[in-house]
Amino acid sequence: MENLNSKRSQNIAIKSVIYVVLALGAISIAIPYVWMLITSIKPVNEVQSYPPSFIVKHPTLSPYKDLFGLVPMFRYILNSVWVASAVTAANLFFCSLAGYAFAKHRFWARDKIFFVLLGSLMIPWQVNIISGFILMRKFGWLNSYNSLIIPAMAGVFGVFLCRQFIISIPDDLVDAAKIDGCSEFTIYRLVILPLIKPILATLAIFTFLQQWNSFIWPLIMINSSDMRTLPLALSVLNGQFGTRFAMVMAGAVVATTPMLIAFIAFQKYFMKSVALTGMKGCYE
Repeated sequence: MENLNSKRSQNIAIKSVIYVVLALGAISIAIPYVWMLITSIKPVNEVQSYPPSFIVKHPTLSPYKDLFGLVPMFRYILNSVWVASAVTAANLFFCSLAGYAFAKHRFWARDKIFFVLLGSLMIPWQVNIISGFILMRKFGWLNSYNSLIIPAMAGVFGVFLCRQFIISIPDDLVDAAKIDGCSEFTIYRLVILPLIKPILATLAIFTFLQQWNSFIWPLIMINSSDMRTLPLALSVLNGQFGTRFAMVMAGAVVATTPMLIAFIAFQKYFMKSVALTGMKGCYE
């Protein structure tokens, strides 16, 4: 009985330490965002006050009014939404389709091709910048949405993610659909897609987040101010209005809020995919 109580006490102590560490980590991550949000509603005299304070005595929305009045933020938001949404939708389709082919079909050198794709993940993405720029120039896609969307329509990581998830689906489901006379695309649409919603949600979050925060590639491809995405707009905002800290922080809040909304909307599928992936790894 004493041993049982001591084990319970140890488990409680260990869990308490874990929760404290996680809480401290969450607080350390949340503080910069909270400070950004608070600063975005401060008047100029409170922003410049010393020492800085988390308390806003006279909150104001004038930094947001200046942001949308002096800078075409609506245009930048639409650009980012269009590029990120188009790339995400294309990745969900092409990566899941390729993952289905690699997981459930047998063709010549399937495994070798898949390992070559995995090997490409070891190549730093910066290596492709010069060659990508030359290709975009030859295609005549510089300063266009094509240069931002088409090269990112499918990624090796997405193919790997979908393939690892689809391979755990029983082959009997696919065989039964074939016996019923379903075509390959019908099997993919009616059998595979409904079963891989969690991993598609995870891939959507990763892809949308990556494209929303992409800076280097749009910086190289885009010259027109009307086609800037939000990361480019924030860099220009920081350069032109660097002394107006509240306005810059308001721009950062506008840029990060969609990410929080997207994660909250898909967090159920995201957590489910993490749990299922862990279970699959244990049984394999």
